[in-house]
Amino acid sequence: MATERRGEPEGRPAREGDGRRRRIAHRGTVVRTQWITPHMIRVVLGGEGLARFAAGEFTDHYVKLLFPPPGVVYPEPFDMEEIRARLPREQWPSTRTYTVRAWDPDARELTIDFVHHGDRGLAGPWAANARPGDEIRFFGPGGAYAPSPEAGWHLLAGDESALPAIAASLERVPRGAPTRVFIEVDGPAEEQELTTPGDARIEWLHRGGGEVGQALVRAVRALDFPGDQVHAFVHGEAQFVRDLRRHLRVERGIPLERLSISGYWRRGRDEDGWQSSKRDWNRRIEEEEAEALASS
Repeated sequence: MATERRGEPEGRPAREGDGRRRRIAHRGTVVRTQWITPHMIRVVLGGEGLARFAAGEFTDHYVKLLFPPPGVVYPEPFDMEEIRARLPREQWPSTRTYTVRAWDPDARELTIDFVHHGDRGLAGPWAANARPGDEIRFFGPGGAYAPSPEAGWHLLAGDESALPAIAASLERVPRGAPTRVFIEVDGPAEEQELTTPGDARIEWLHRGGGEVGQALVRAVRALDFPGDQVHAFVHGEAQFVRDLRRHLRVERGIPLERLSISGYWRRGRDEDGWQSSKRDWNRRIEEEEAEALASS
């Protein structure tokens, strides 16, 4: 369940002598790993390859991890544009997008939490088998959201893919700020201890054998809003995000400038397939939303 992000620029662009913009790929070295729940693995990256990495403005910062095909080794210095220009597509690295759970600039350590579903996918198995000294390249960070100190209250809702960003956001909610949190996971064993200076009510929703997002949609729809001027963060599987966006925008009347909402992933699609179709998906949602708002 890759935590897809919003198609923002990958990495901090630099200019070469001919004026061509290129992306900077950071290189992280595995420092340690930890299974924090039966299906969530924490990987801490460090090393000199993070010397140019910086994060902290947003709580939904993300990086794009690069996984080369088996047996493919890229020349140094690593240059994605050169790889795409000179190598066949099947030798390009695959990209998987993950949230920055934490960044410690003093220790130069980057923490990323991975949802693990056995041998499926690229990133989860990599995290499960990662050992100190292993290396991985990535672009980033991107990001767009942090809890607004001017908000009357905060709403955070998502599935496992949004949990790292929700956890990071809770740590940045202003002290005493009313906060309502809904997190859907498979079962009780997947709950995590979360900390916040805000006045937060955290509700863990257990999916069991149910469809992803059903419990979240019910919970948010049933919520008695504690005030005006909400700042909302709603992310996860695309279909339930679509349902909640319609509820929050059309039925609750929340303006887009107070709403961070996006499908991080979509059932039946890997990240490559989801990214290739996401723009059309979002366009249809915006058209439906505009029509609904015009008729309300």
